[in-house]
Amino acid sequence: MHIPDGYLSMEVCAATTAAGAAAAVCALRRTRSELARPRVPAAALTGAFIFAAQMLNFPIAGGTSGHFLGSALAAILFGPWAAAAIMTAVLIIQAVLFHDGGITALGANILCTAVIGSFVGHGSYRAALRLMKGRLRAAASFAAAWVSIVAAACGVALLLALSGAAPLPAVLGAMVGWHALIGIGEGLITTAAVLCLTERGVSRAIREDALRGGAPA
Repeated sequence: MHIPDGYLSMEVCAATTAAGAAAAVCALRRTRSELARPRVPAAALTGAFIFAAQMLNFPIAGGTSGHFLGSALAAILFGPWAAAAIMTAVLIIQAVLFHDGGITALGANILCTAVIGSFVGHGSYRAALRLMKGRLRAAASFAAAWVSIVAAACGVALLLALSGAAPLPAVLGAMVGWHALIGIGEGLITTAAVLCLTERGVSRAIREDALRGGAPA
């Protein structure tokens, strides 16, 4: 759901650039203090997987695109702050090297994908685990992934509407409708990855964090 250049107003660009930069700096600082050194390679590999998966996208009405998000997956495995840092790095590389998402819209994309996607995904996963009393991690992972991508899509729709790129009902309907469907694939991929890591044991630290609902916020 990358927003390209030219779809956001100057006011929205300025506000989201400032907010996105502040969020990125905060995420990096929290990640450096919270993410243990042995887990850094796993985080980097997760970022590489998300980067590759996000490159497969297709256009959606309102000037944006739909694709696998990955924020919930990163948040479940490493916590919301590390996930936000991972997603920010992915977005910067895509925008600068591959022109996937606008440079002037980078702050907006960070807010929607890295911040909203990561924190909503993490919160949804922990809430689902509490509701299910720690059982059915697969269902919790699927729900978190689905909710996170729909929430991020709502954020994109709101920014486009505030910029006058499209009426809110039209762009919200298009974004939520498409991403509700994309969320099914997002949920399946996220669930498979989480279960693989927690049940087959790629990393004990990752496995333990995922079992208790991710790293602390």
